[in-house]
Amino acid sequence: MPIQKNIIDQVFPETLKILSNLIKFQTVSGSSNLELIEYCEEKLNKAGATSFKTFNNSGTQANLFSTIKGKNGSSNKGIILSGHTDVVPAISKEWTSDPYIATKKNDKVYGRGTCDMKGFIACTLATAPLFASNKLNVPIHFSYTFDEETGCLGAPLVLADLKKRNINFSACIIGEPTNMKAITANKGYNEYITRFTGLSGHASNPESGVSAVEYAVRYSNKLFELRDELKKRKSKKNIFSPSYSTLQIGKITGGLGANVIADQCFLEWEVRPISKNDGDFISENIDAFANDILLPEMKKNNQKANIQKEIIGEVVGFDKEESSDAVNLVCNLTGNNTKETMSFGTEAGLFQNSGISTVICGPGSIEQAHTVDEYITYDQLKKCLKMLISLQEKMVN
Repeated sequence: MPIQKNIIDQVFPETLKILSNLIKFQTVSGSSNLELIEYCEEKLNKAGATSFKTFNNSGTQANLFSTIKGKNGSSNKGIILSGHTDVVPAISKEWTSDPYIATKKNDKVYGRGTCDMKGFIACTLATAPLFASNKLNVPIHFSYTFDEETGCLGAPLVLADLKKRNINFSACIIGEPTNMKAITANKGYNEYITRFTGLSGHASNPESGVSAVEYAVRYSNKLFELRDELKKRKSKKNIFSPSYSTLQIGKITGGLGANVIADQCFLEWEVRPISKNDGDFISENIDAFANDILLPEMKKNNQKANIQKEIIGEVVGFDKEESSDAVNLVCNLTGNNTKETMSFGTEAGLFQNSGISTVICGPGSIEQAHTVDEYITYDQLKKCLKMLISLQEKMVN
């Protein structure tokens, strides 16, 4: 244990330096993450890793997958350390410091993405040379993805590429902020934008137009009715809090003013289903309401009126398994047998559905994620380093 503490003390300053560098890259979902990916690739390649990238259609975003091979030179099997590189937007005027400059204060690091989840990525990059310094029994893999926050758009690309390469894995650790506790399940995440196209006109003559805002409100009310139905469909397993699938409307945009009939309105909403059936229940019912009830009414005044639901992402949930190699591995490494579930979505279900034993465990608290003055504590970073150093020791024994 004293030897391990010495290693943590040696690696920790480099972890803080890397984290500070990662925060500088403003990798807000939907924007380019290429500079950050190049930075990570250079770090890992210097440690002896071999890497490949997968890109989005425009080539402006990339996933990075890097491998430090095992002693037999194989890339097969081994452990994946996985994190997403994108962050949610930060409104700087609400922060007490620049969100894209790491600020160290009271044994905390402040900055957008510190806990969700560049803190974990920094820990993996800082410990990569340790994995490379010994001949590992099996490889260690590093997976960094784009646009997790907006429907997990990057992970499916890298997983499809790995399948083509016929590479198998024994476990995956996804470093979302869990206070270094093992998470064994999470709900799915379905995100949508529904666009309403009506017909503008003067508000003094409502019959002359089609109010996109009015129909968006009626659509919203139907979603709220369906939300109440979800509460009645509680899962018998009752492993989540809340114990039912949730639905919420996050943003409504439309109209020019009170005296103009709105010809456009946009509704952004989400469902966090416990099961695929709950997600299907919402989609089937809201689509039927839109197509059978609302749209025929809208078209009476404007044949070009339309309701279009766009799927931003439908991310499968992460299912709890009776026995999980990945969960057992993390509990052994951290010395903490606490196992919990969570309601926010992750990429874990995608890795699990690819046949990889998966667990979620990383530094920081979800209570700090997406918040103003997001931070991660030194203690959490050191606990993550301890887990990764213990993993490295286990892989050379």
